[in-house]
Amino acid sequence: MTIIAMRTFTASPNSRHMKAAQALRHLPFLLLLLLSCLAASAAEAKCAFPAIFNFGDSNSDTGGFWAAFPAQTGPFGMTYFKAPAGRASDGRLVIDFLATSLGLPFLSPYLKSIGSDFKHGANFATLASTVRLPTTSLFVTGISPFSLGIQLNQMKDLWTQSVRASSKGNEQLPPSSVFSQALYTFDIGQNDFTSELASLGIAGVKQFLPQVVSEIAWSIKEIYEIVGGRTFMVFNLAPIGCFPAFLSELPHNNSDLDVHGCMTSYNNAVAEYNDLLNDSLQYMRSSMPAATIVFVDTHSVKLELFRNPTSHGLVHGTRACCGSGGGAYNFDARVVCGNTKVIDGKTVSATACGDPEKYVSWDGIHATEAANKRVAWGVLSGAYFYPRFPLSQLCDLQPIG
Repeated sequence: MTIIAMRTFTASPNSRHMKAAQALRHLPFLLLLLLSCLAASAAEAKCAFPAIFNFGDSNSDTGGFWAAFPAQTGPFGMTYFKAPAGRASDGRLVIDFLATSLGLPFLSPYLKSIGSDFKHGANFATLASTVRLPTTSLFVTGISPFSLGIQLNQMKDLWTQSVRASSKGNEQLPPSSVFSQALYTFDIGQNDFTSELASLGIAGVKQFLPQVVSEIAWSIKEIYEIVGGRTFMVFNLAPIGCFPAFLSELPHNNSDLDVHGCMTSYNNAVAEYNDLLNDSLQYMRSSMPAATIVFVDTHSVKLELFRNPTSHGLVHGTRACCGSGGGAYNFDARVVCGNTKVIDGKTVSATACGDPEKYVSWDGIHATEAANKRVAWGVLSGAYFYPRFPLSQLCDLQPIG
């Protein structure tokens, strides 16, 4: 395992401090990583989670969208898989690193019919998914038809099929008992926040954010009551005000940019949503005493990477690796990563840089494998869990590299 000495990430000044996480954050980040790695020396330890069931969007989609709409091309997947692998990155995602660390294989997309194995869980996430039901077609707005409610129904169907198949010993489906023991992860909501920002503005988007939070809470309760799920991790939203695509496309003035080049107003709005989500999960804990519901503050980790990339072994924060146009952001919405288009009589291609390991942003909207790895380190350290959650005590954490 290669470990880069990294200082402890600090929470956004606009975010509410989580008391349970504060104590851990006083420890150097490298020490937290070493403590996590020590757990891997206990070979007899066994992970409490035999499976992961993930709900999400492109930040955690391991191939669901491209299984439904086969068309992904290079340079996606260039770093780790050496070919397109259904991920919106040059390599692995946070969910990939999490699965590996828990000793589990990469999650098979629920929608992939070829080569999938669901014994250790399933990934219901698809690129461009929202929490709310879409009101129009994918081919009109680019929003996936597989919203959180659809993903939840897919999980219920998988559970039903597993119950029926348990007596037959189906080798591709998990035993029905796995559903109560599994880890359920949610990494979704970014598209609800961003898809209408340009047209509605921050004030307009804020009007339906309580509904987004309510839908996530309702989904957790459904899993709790129907299949017996007991352990949930909910990832908060990233600081979209730092993304090259949004810096290029969303209206703002230079006065709205902070010293790191991120848009303050949009990041403040994300912080408000994250507080709302955290409050909702706190209420859910009181109404579901047998459940463990963990708020995972990946926002703080990503914000730190964007603000101070060189402090964490990276170079470029708010500039995309794969894009076109050059300049500060290297992003042009007319020609996105991997595509070629004729603009004003000239052929323009959005190609990848030769050193994605130095970038936070892969294509202006999604993270590189290098950034995802650092986010995963933060998650596995436990320093960004609220309330505190002893992941390293429940599992023989495998090192990620």
